[in-house]
Amino acid sequence: MHLYKEKHIKYVQSLDKKKEDYEYWLTEHLRLNGIYWGLTALCCLDAIDTFDKSKVIEFVMGCWDAKTGGFGAFKGHDAHLVTTLSGLQILAIYDSLDVLTPEQIQQCVEFIEANQLDDGSFQGDRFGEVDTRFVYTALSSLSILGRLSPKVVDPAVEFIKRCYNFDGGFGLCPGAESHAAQAFTCIGALKIVNKLDELTKEQIENIGWWLCERQVPEGGLNGRPCKLPDVCYSWWVLSTLSIIDCLDWIDHDKLRKFILETQDPKGGLSDRPGNEVDVFHTLFGIAGLSLMGFEDLKPIDPVYCMPYEVTKTFRKYPYSE
Repeated sequence: MHLYKEKHIKYVQSLDKKKEDYEYWLTEHLRLNGIYWGLTALCCLDAIDTFDKSKVIEFVMGCWDAKTGGFGAFKGHDAHLVTTLSGLQILAIYDSLDVLTPEQIQQCVEFIEANQLDDGSFQGDRFGEVDTRFVYTALSSLSILGRLSPKVVDPAVEFIKRCYNFDGGFGLCPGAESHAAQAFTCIGALKIVNKLDELTKEQIENIGWWLCERQVPEGGLNGRPCKLPDVCYSWWVLSTLSIIDCLDWIDHDKLRKFILETQDPKGGLSDRPGNEVDVFHTLFGIAGLSLMGFEDLKPIDPVYCMPYEVTKTFRKYPYSE
């Protein structure tokens, strides 16, 4: 099987042309994330010029929440750490972080830092949900801005370490069930702040084993034991294995086949073969194929889920000056 590249490009391109659909407005709360997912998929497909850059940037800046200093999912929505990261990722991909004024950057940094709690964790916004996702989004956002600092990094690292479980996985908080997405957020966050060495070699190996056990007989990957495979874990599992240099611990041929079978011939990928496609699974299926070096897909950074040509410009922590 092969990847229906042109069909997938047209599918992503069509997503903003369905404003008469009820579903379009039901997903308003995911709009900024959706643009990031679609744009990154297009980058992997070497089709970054598919979207109108100026219109995308205008929309992103329209989502700026001047009251708090982050980005919301849509114009008029409250800022959240997840959508703030999506906004910054889009601007970085377009090499347009300079549309943010120094005052806006400082306000954004303060918004992120204000959501860190005393135990080193982060809440997503003022409503208080805590999850290792928000540790990752906070540190990734600060890294993109070049504004990481020990006062934020050190307690965050200690919190991540407390989320490590006996089985080799990570939970969304200390004591929570291990999940593949949390493995990515924790390992990715540690890599961003150059703190992977806070884990022992035995812990790293256990993480690798727990992740490779996520592959089921049909080739796909699941998020935790006894669950169905889902194409999005092609990213969460593979990226984490790549970061810890264990990418070859799973059967790539079987995983590629599973991902390709989730394609709709009209464009887009779904969670499992035969299901409805969406832009979330389209990105993470294509990104997983990129990590495995499939065809001529553009290489993607397993730490940031952005093109390498973008992330290579980020300042590396700890900063030299």
